[in-house]
Amino acid sequence: MAAHTDNSVLIDAPLDLVWAMTNDVPRWPRLFSEYAGAEVLGEHDNVVRFRLRTHPDPQGRVWSWVSERELDRAALLVRARRIETGVFKYMNLVWEYLPEPGGIRLRWVQDFEMKAGAHTDDAGMADYLNRASQAQQQHIKQCVEAAVASAAVGVD
Repeated sequence: MAAHTDNSVLIDAPLDLVWAMTNDVPRWPRLFSEYAGAEVLGEHDNVVRFRLRTHPDPQGRVWSWVSERELDRAALLVRARRIETGVFKYMNLVWEYLPEPGGIRLRWVQDFEMKAGAHTDDAGMADYLNRASQAQQQHIKQCVEAAVASAAVGVD
C-alpha cells in the first residue's frame, strides 16, 4: 500500500522572498515550529543534504532523519526525499511555488509508505501529515508575511 497527501497555502509575499525563506534549511527551526534543529550536511549544484531533528512529541520521542532536496528555481519546484527513512519504506516530497492572484501558493505533495511494524499505518500517517502540513504551512505563511510587513515598515 502507499499513501499520498496534498496540501497548500497562499502566501501574500513576493516569489523571491517565499523561495528564499522556505529553502534556507539552516533557518528552518525558525520557520517550522516542529523542528528543533536543521544541519546542512552537504551541498552541490542545486542539491542540499541535511539532518532534521524535531522537538519531543507528546510521548517524549525526538525524531531525526537525513533528507535531500533538489531545487529547480526555473520550474519553481523542489523535489525531496528521505535518505534515512526511519518508519517509512520511502518518503518523497514535491514542493511547488505557484504564482496566483494574492501571492504564491506553496503546495506540498507527499508520497510515502510505512514500514511493517511502524507505530502507525499509511492511513494514520496520512492523517497526521495532513494535519501537521496544514499547521506548518500556516506558520510559514505567518513568518513570511511578517517579514514582508517588517520590510514595509522600514521603507520611507
